[in-house]
Parts: sequence; C-alpha cells; structure tokens
Amino acid sequence: MQIKGSRLYSAQLKKLLDFVVAGVTTRTAAELVGIHRNFVNLFYHKLRTIIAYFTDLESPFLHGDVDESYFGGVRKGKRGRTAAGKIPVFGCLERKGKVYTQMISDVRKKTLMPIIRCKIRTDSIIYTDHFKSYNALDVSEFKHLSINHSKQFAEEKNHINGIENFWNQAKRHYKSLMAFLNIGFICS
Repeated sequence: MQIKGSRLYSAQLKKLLDFVVAGVTTRTAAELVGIHRNFVNLFYHKLRTIIAYFTDLESPFLHGDVDESYFGGVRKGKRGRTAAGKIPVFGCLERKGKVYTQMISDVRKKTLMPIIRCKIRTDSIIYTDHFKSYNALDVSEFKHLSINHSKQFAEEKNHINGIENFWNQAKRHYKSLMAFLNIGFICS
C-alpha cells in the first residue's frame, strides 16, 4: 500500500490504517507513528471519504431493521427525541449484514422515506418501532412490520434488536471517545 507522493513507509501506513480501525484519535496516532498530526488528519479524512464513496455505490439491502437515534448535546434532564442539542442519526441494518447510517436534519417522514427507498430494495421486509414517521411504510412498496416497544421488544422475527445493538455500541464508543477528550457530551 502506498499513497501517491507520500514519504511514509508501508509499515507506517499500515499502522495508521490499524489505528483508524481501532478508533484511535489522530493526535494519538501521530504520536505513536512519529509523524505530524496534520498528515494523520489528512489520511483519516481521505480514508473516510473513500469509505463513504464506496458505501454509496453498494447495492440496496434486501431487508432490514430501520431506526433513528440521537447523539451529542449536553444532558439536562430530557432524553431522546425531545432533548435539545441532539443530532438525529438514521440507520438501516441488513440482518446478518451491513449497516448504513446518515446524519439527518429531522426525523420526519419526508426526510426518512427517500433514504429508505434508496437503501432498501422494494418488496423487502422492513422492521421498525412504532414511531409515526414509519407509518408511510404501511402503504408503500415495502412489507412493513413494526414492534410496539411499550408492550414488547420482540415477537419471533419481528424486532429491531440488531439496529438497537448497533446504536448501543456506537454510543459506547462515542462516550469513551468524549471521556478521553474530556468533553461533557452525553448520548441518550
């Protein structure tokens, strides 16, 4: 592996790639490899751009769990959708497959439906919770199964535990990163 015009050795580039996968910050990676942090910032940015490009080229999921979650903000009592300063993130998870996430401006039907149509094949089964924005799936080109979390979390194959687990892992990673950087953000 070699980056065009780079003076780094292959071993250094491999270490940087390992650090990206491990979630190591750019500053720490630069110190461990012994190079300037601006180069590491550029390397991380280019790698994320390449990953995003190829993720958008992938074929749509055959079926999947669909859910939204909220990241960031300072915790002052309210949690979830009503908390101020939170960034909504939408996610699709293909069962035993890949995950697609996207930051969104809001969680309204007109925002979510184009993403769902783009990322999940028509005539597929979509599993959701009872959030009102997903009601449009009942009359769309998808087979829609929803689970009411106030009553139960799973009914045979009807659940969204996969995407909920993904949010849990993402928030755990996010919290540990914020604690490492000593920033007072909290996820709900």
